[in-house]
This record gives sequence, C-alpha cells and structure tokens, in this order.
Amino acid sequence: MNILDTYQNYYFVGIGGIGMSALARYFHASGKKVLGYDKTNTKLTTLLMQEGIDIVFEDHIDEKITTLQKENTLVIYTPAIKTLGILDYFNQNQFEVLKRAKVLGLITENTDCIAVAGTHGKTTTSTLVSHLCKEADLPFSCFLGGISENFKSNFLYNGTEYSVVEADEYDRSFLSLSPDWAVVTSTDADHLDIYGDKSHIEEGFKQFAALVPNDQQLFVRKGLDIGRAHQTYAVNEEADYYSDNLRMDHDKIYFDFHTPSETVKDFVWEIPGIHNVENATAALAILHNLGVDFETLKKAIANFKGIKRRYTKHIYPNGKIYIDDYAHHPTEINAVVSSIRTFYPDKKLLVVFQPHLFSRTRDFADGFAESLSQSDELILLDIYPARELQENFEGITSDWLLEKVTLEKKEKSELSGAFEKIKEKDFDILLTVGAGNIDTLYDPICEWINSSVQSKMY
Repeated sequence: MNILDTYQNYYFVGIGGIGMSALARYFHASGKKVLGYDKTNTKLTTLLMQEGIDIVFEDHIDEKITTLQKENTLVIYTPAIKTLGILDYFNQNQFEVLKRAKVLGLITENTDCIAVAGTHGKTTTSTLVSHLCKEADLPFSCFLGGISENFKSNFLYNGTEYSVVEADEYDRSFLSLSPDWAVVTSTDADHLDIYGDKSHIEEGFKQFAALVPNDQQLFVRKGLDIGRAHQTYAVNEEADYYSDNLRMDHDKIYFDFHTPSETVKDFVWEIPGIHNVENATAALAILHNLGVDFETLKKAIANFKGIKRRYTKHIYPNGKIYIDDYAHHPTEINAVVSSIRTFYPDKKLLVVFQPHLFSRTRDFADGFAESLSQSDELILLDIYPARELQENFEGITSDWLLEKVTLEKKEKSELSGAFEKIKEKDFDILLTVGAGNIDTLYDPICEWINSSVQSKMY
C-alpha cells in the first residue's frame, strides 16, 4: 500500500511554487482536502484558490491548522522556505512532514515514470512529452515546472498508469524519483551553491541516470558523459534518434526525424530554435518507444503551443515583436538571443534582464556579461534574491554585473521603474528575460504595445 493513501488532508508550506502547486493540484484532483500557505498572492495562487484549494498568506496558526489531526494529515514543504512558524507548529506536534521531492518520489514509485532532467531544456521537453501523451490518450498525470499553453496549467490528470515529471536537480531532488524512463538534456554547471563545482553536478546527473533500470529507456543528448549505457539523441548529427533537414517557412519550422530503423519526414511546428527541435527529438524518441504511431505524433507536434515564458512571442501589425522568456543562465540566454538573431538579423534588440540569485550571478558573471552584450541595448534589473540574502554576497550587485557588459547603451533599473524606461526606448524587438518576478511586466507591456498599435490604426 502506498503511504500517501493513508492521508486525507495535505498541507503545503510554500504552495505557490511551480513544483508545489502541481502536487497540490494532483491531490486535489484525487479527491483529497488540500490547503496551504505562501508568503505572497500571485496569479498561480489565485488560480489554485479558484480551483477550490484553501490558501493563507500570513504565518499564523489559525483554526484550520489546529483542527488538523496528525494521523490523517501530511505536511509537504519546499526547501526554499527556511524558517516559518506554521512549519515549526507541525514539527513540534509530530505531524508527518516531507519535502516536495520525497512526495513526488512516492508518486513515481507506483507509476510508470517518465522523468526529464537537465540544467536546460527539461521544462520544454517534459511539457512536450506530456502533450504527446495527452494527444495519444495515454493514462498519465504530469508534474511540470512551467505552465503549458495547451493545458493552461502545470498539471494534468488523465489517469495514473504513467507519470511525467520534471526532474529537478536543485538540492539533488531528482534522486528521490523512481524513473522507468528518463531523458537527460544537459549537465552544464548550475546551482553551484549546492554542488560546489561542475564535476559534482555531473556526478549528480550520473546518479540520476543510474536510477533507470533499462539502458534502452534512458535517452541522453549525444556528447554527454552519463556514466552508463544509454540511447542518444541529437540535431543535425547522427545518433540513435536524431532530427535534421531543418527549414523555416512562414514562421513554421520543418524537420525530419530518424529512428534506428526509419525516417519520418516533415514534422512541423511553430516553436522556434534549434534547441527546441532537440527537445522535440527526445520527446518523440520516448513516445515512439511507448508505441505511439507517427501519424498521432505528427498531429500532436503540429498543435503544440509551447510553455508560458519559454520564448512566448507576440508579433504586432506595426512590425514590433515582443518575446518573454524564463532564461536565467548564460547558456539559456545565448540560445534565445541566437534564435532571435538567426530569424531577425537586422532588427534592433532591446533586452530587459533580471538576474536570479546572487550566487548564480557571482558564479556566471562573465558568461552573463557576454550573452547580454549580444543585444543592441540593455536594461538590467536588480538581482532577484529568492532564498538568498544580499548580506551574504557583498559586492554582488547588478551595478557590478553591468560594468562587465560591453554595450554602450546599457543601464540599471529597479523593477518598479522598468516599464516607464521601456516605453522611452526605440526597438524592433523587446526581450524580457529572467526567472524572478520580471513576469509582472508582461501584461503591462502587452497592453501598452496593443494600445499603441490600436491608436495608430484610427
């Protein structure tokens, strides 16, 4: 019997996180009572409350907490929260308190689990795998690190035979999973506050890969050393599974897909970037091995709409383009900017970037400076601290990072003043990028450009 079946109540400490909210939705969809705490009300917590989940935003022990019984209540928390009175209450009263990763691991023990790991590409790949499963009507549930434009959610419940999970390397959380199938997209250095150096993060991914019981069910981007036998995938070079013959026609990308025994021509979709075709190649390899036919996969690829804040693109009648992306590592920013430069080589690019974490800014400062210097103009926002404190990272500021950027047209701004600065700029393409709360600029920017276009039409 699964230990999770013994509980009727689930309390989430930090319920507004992207990973936590997916779990909350899972238990809510399973008919359990779900409630929780988060420090701020966001679009996501508002949606959770509209779905019937009870959320509070004050660290207060109220009657909803005191009436919970430890025998039938599981408390789930995120490591991002260090100290909290509510969490102390549950620990002091001997409730079962588990990390999010542990609970997700317990779910994967009882399903045929497809886990997607990697420092870059895991959200797009896991969301695409989930979309393909949905279009093939497989009995699955998914737990994603982004909001699917097709589902309008980071969670979908379509059965329990399979689970599709985004395998998070932070805090070595992915080692709590029980993957039957897995993808490893990249092992670049990141989260050095946890791992220390590149060799240790690579070792973490090798430990994750070792969890997969069957060599034929582990798919690794060609060129990565994962420490065991596996199947490879690639773009524009031969591998066990690979895509090539990429071409663009009227904002659609076409590509051919190769398995070890056949070639399927003319997959087509609207998701830009070579790196995204690479993600699609991994997803197609998995679904092909699950026995889904290529006619179904072609239709599913064609109607995949992407993920919110993963190269979300708007093209306006006046020729201006607005792109919003979650990239928060130099490699990811390079991929986004490279894609823009490939498809729009002559357009003037304004980048608004919010660094995420003092530690990541410190560890990859030169890489950030180099990637940001590829723009024509830069507005650099203050560092989003998340779980970190400025006092522990003396001298690591956006002003310090800005000095390393080689652009002439560059400035620093607080988030609160960024929108007014953007409205003063001359640009063809605007890119807002970062993983913090820069997403609060998205709606005002869209409304502003739309209204500007409308006013010039009349």
